Amino acid sequence: MPEKMERDLRKYARSTNTRLIVGALILLFLIGDGLVALIYGVQAGGFALLCTAIGLLPLGLIVGWLWLIEKFARRLDDG
Repeated sequence: MPEKMERDLRKYARSTNTRLIVGALILLFLIGDGLVALIYGVQAGGFALLCTAIGLLPLGLIVGWLWLIEKFARRLDDG
């Protein structure tokens, strides 16, 4: 009889969330900024890319800070 596969729902949720975030960023950068570049020109597209990146910078800093706190907390729990 084949072995029963174990389900790691936390791993599945983490990979699903990662895929959703990556997909949203791809849509935002490629479709959003690509349409700006297509309609208004390459210079406007470059500026839209710059503005999008600067706008996402605070979010990236918050996520990075929370990730560091999690790593530090896990290290303290492990002893």
